[in-house]
Amino acid sequence: MGNIITKYGGTIDKLMGDSILVVFGFPEERESDVENAIACAVEMQMAMSELNDVNRSLNMPDLFVGIALNTGSVVVGDLGSDHYHEYTIIGDEVNLTSRIEAHCLRGQILISENTYELSKDFVEVGWPNRVEVKGARDAVDLYEVFATDRPKKMEVPRREGRKSPRVKVGMAVVFQNLSGKIVLDEKYHGDVIDISYHGLLVETPIKINKSSEIKMALSLELFSARTTDVYARIINTEQIGDKYRSSMEFTSIGSEGLSAIKQYVDKMVATS
Repeated sequence: MGNIITKYGGTIDKLMGDSILVVFGFPEERESDVENAIACAVEMQMAMSELNDVNRSLNMPDLFVGIALNTGSVVVGDLGSDHYHEYTIIGDEVNLTSRIEAHCLRGQILISENTYELSKDFVEVGWPNRVEVKGARDAVDLYEVFATDRPKKMEVPRREGRKSPRVKVGMAVVFQNLSGKIVLDEKYHGDVIDISYHGLLVETPIKINKSSEIKMALSLELFSARTTDVYARIINTEQIGDKYRSSMEFTSIGSEGLSAIKQYVDKMVATS
């Protein structure tokens, strides 16, 4: 990823756990910063597809990244105190970028309204998705990038795994809501209606907001005698009678759980 970032003129500001904060137009602003940032994001997703091809040949699970792009004014400088300081960037636009990234599904590139206005002549995007983000007074429109024409034609690899077979299943699930990176204490119960390689349809007594993230203790009693922890993001929620049905996509799942789910789905498809 570092090679791709520097290829397009990006600067790595910091590494944060499993995240990278990259800046374009720093320390020198260029007219091509937006197109370079988008091209960099697309090529990073292409590189992830190549990595997953290797992973599959080694019987290892796929890895995915979500990438968020935002454009705006920031504060740059040697920030801190006598005890600790670093040359970095801060500001509302940096915070918004982080909030946008939290809405990314596997393999997605999401851009803000500001970035879209500067790139709409050369990028292909989906319909705007209006979402509430922490720290923003009003809801914002996010656009998923599918392709870019600059500096050359490149397409984001489509994640066909989202369209894997779905099978009906009756399975109990216990879940907790997340607030940022924190798992809240209160636990809720629900039932899995159907399941695919990378997601679930779950019926719950409470409404789970679209784009929020939950942690589940998913029972694998249909596959084994154990449970596995799964993190998932809500794609859509609708009310059915006095309950709610939420479709969700896994954001983090262990290889054992993913393997068990895949084996079960394949078995049900083969026998149906």
